[in-house]
Amino acid sequence: MSDFVEENSRRFIAVLNKKMDLGRTLNVLGHISVGLSNCLDASETAYVDYHDKDGNIHPNLSHFPFIVLKADNSNKIRKVREEALARGIKFVDFTSTMIDGGSEIQQQVTNDTAEADLEYLGISLFGNTEELREFTKKFSLYR
Repeated sequence: MSDFVEENSRRFIAVLNKKMDLGRTLNVLGHISVGLSNCLDASETAYVDYHDKDGNIHPNLSHFPFIVLKADNSNKIRKVREEALARGIKFVDFTSTMIDGGSEIQQQVTNDTAEADLEYLGISLFGNTEELREFTKKFSLYR
């Protein structure tokens, strides 16, 4: 994309459950980030290559910010999910049913669990910065 949309007009946001250990947190962040990338059209996003002084390329980094926030619990992430659904914002979420066993077992466990009983560990979203801020501004940066 040669004519970039202003970089702060859109953003990626991940909201992670702060009750997870570091390894689980990074795993959830990886899954929801890759999943969200797969949901987006090339026309929505912009990626740039960085070049260093020695001629090396550091490829394909997002032109738009990626903000990582923390939630106190699953229900706060559920509310973000509900808001994203209501607004038609693209998102990917991750629940505790997606942890143990392989993909097929995880899918079956998730299928056998009512939404109200799911424990949300994370969600990633992409969209207009101001719209996302309307319902994510109450979360703190993940530090």
